[in-house]
Amino acid sequence: MIDHSERKPPWLKVLAPGGESYTRIKGTLRNLQLHTVCEEAHCPNVGECWREGTATVMILGDTCTRGCRFCAVKTGNPRGVVDPLEPEHVAAAVASLDLRYVVLTMVDRDDLPDGGASHVAETVRRLHDLRPDLLVEALVGDFRGRHGDIATVLDSRPDVFAHNVEVVRRITRLVRDVRCTYDQSLAVLEHAKAHAPDRITKSSLMVGAGETDDEVLESLADLHRVGVDIVTLGQYLRPSPKHLAVDRYVEPAKFAAYSEAAKQMGFKFVASGPLVRSSYRAAEVFVGKMIHGPEGN
Repeated sequence: MIDHSERKPPWLKVLAPGGESYTRIKGTLRNLQLHTVCEEAHCPNVGECWREGTATVMILGDTCTRGCRFCAVKTGNPRGVVDPLEPEHVAAAVASLDLRYVVLTMVDRDDLPDGGASHVAETVRRLHDLRPDLLVEALVGDFRGRHGDIATVLDSRPDVFAHNVEVVRRITRLVRDVRCTYDQSLAVLEHAKAHAPDRITKSSLMVGAGETDDEVLESLADLHRVGVDIVTLGQYLRPSPKHLAVDRYVEPAKFAAYSEAAKQMGFKFVASGPLVRSSYRAAEVFVGKMIHGPEGN
């Protein structure tokens, strides 16, 4: 295990966030009392993504009912509290910021009968109503594997349906909440593709949490088997000393090898690098071209 205080390798260094676009997005989101996973999860790419017109908005509050060991989002019991105006606020923020691509992610809400699926769907619909040109990615939880809730989200027609397996099978129980299982996550993605074959599906893997390279390849094969179109791979970074320790820092050359292996398997798009995150803007142009044709952006 790597000590939390140890200096990170040079390829993990990023510029401090700033610039006009970054400042505007941050101010608007604050004024509308919206949460972003960019900040809640301490994402290293917040500056780049916000400068380039991509933002990841976290809906259904800022308190997750699950307690994964890698995640900086706070855990608790929201006791069924949902802001009915949140879909409207999200749409208003996006409209005012002139974003090109928005990722809607969510905290897990096991306290709600549908896990928050209808709230996610309403937010997607509101975004499409106000900005038909906007690309919307819904990065959702597993909804305990309930097919009806997965269908609710898909029927609101997000351009991308995303759900993350997060880590390889063997260490899932160590890293993720006990209510999250590797096979359940695969089943969510498989059902999403079966329910809406025309929809782009996406998932993500973190490395550096205790897996082997062979296990990474096995997970990529599993994701391809269930019909995932886009896969992202990135370095796990420990949010605080209370979280799971980093097992290794994976070198850029290894990420390039993962990428080549995934492309050989047949994924339509692969983003693989130390600072890549599941909601990273790397796939934005690709998704635009898939949906709008060669001129999409």
